[in-house]
Amino acid sequence: MVSEQELKKLKETAREIRINIIKMLTEAGSGHPGGSLSIADILTVLYFHKMRHDPKNPKWDQRDRFVLSKGHGVPTQYAVLAKSGYFSEEELMSLRKTGSRLQGHPDRSRLPGMEASTGSLGQGLSIAVGMAVAGKMDKKNYRIYCMVGDGESQSGQIWEAAMCATKYKLDNLTAVLDYNKIQLDDRVNIVMEIEPVKDKWKSFGWNVIEIDGNDIPKIIDALDDAEKVKGNPTIIIAHTVKGKGVSYMEDNVDWHGKAPSKELAEQAIRELESIEI
Repeated sequence: MVSEQELKKLKETAREIRINIIKMLTEAGSGHPGGSLSIADILTVLYFHKMRHDPKNPKWDQRDRFVLSKGHGVPTQYAVLAKSGYFSEEELMSLRKTGSRLQGHPDRSRLPGMEASTGSLGQGLSIAVGMAVAGKMDKKNYRIYCMVGDGESQSGQIWEAAMCATKYKLDNLTAVLDYNKIQLDDRVNIVMEIEPVKDKWKSFGWNVIEIDGNDIPKIIDALDDAEKVKGNPTIIIAHTVKGKGVSYMEDNVDWHGKAPSKELAEQAIRELESIEI
């Protein structure tokens, strides 16, 4: 159970992350706002409440690992890493610029705290499974967290990784499905329906938890419950809102992959700043 003070701090942090996302993408003139805003609450809870990690020692062998399989949502991870102290927040404004360490998809060779290079959709869960297997083999007690996209779940490799995780009883692995129901071309159920999602993951042997993925107390409870499960991996099906917090972006297909203008960015920031915590 988190205190009211800690809960308020997490909500304030999530808002700051969202504001930085808007600023970064506007400065870059490109990027993916919708799916970055949808996962801000989840990454805030992971990095500022749940995960064991040390910005002063990014390679600490007992750290928990996070893999962003939906790599286009990396502005959120950059903002979280900067706020955690892995690098300065000023560097966020270099997003997508030539020579920047902050490219449009994660590159683990460039940046401390980045565990995996992702962006080719469907591959991240396999990377996370490998990390979890290694943790079991080395008898380490760190945990692996992997963020998967809903459109990405149309990729067959996701399900190959899901089978593998069950075979090796990877109870040190928690996947989170960002189920905002919109992908690049259209709504997920129009492009390629992935339902029944809950039944599919259960049939693959996973423990399944279903939540509102923009509700911070529910995210905390789900992650705590996942940690108690023995013998099976867990997936948290997080129902989120694409573009969460910005009225003209929320649940809007148009805002999957384009940056706002300066005027629209100012409106977005005003709206985010006006949200009552």
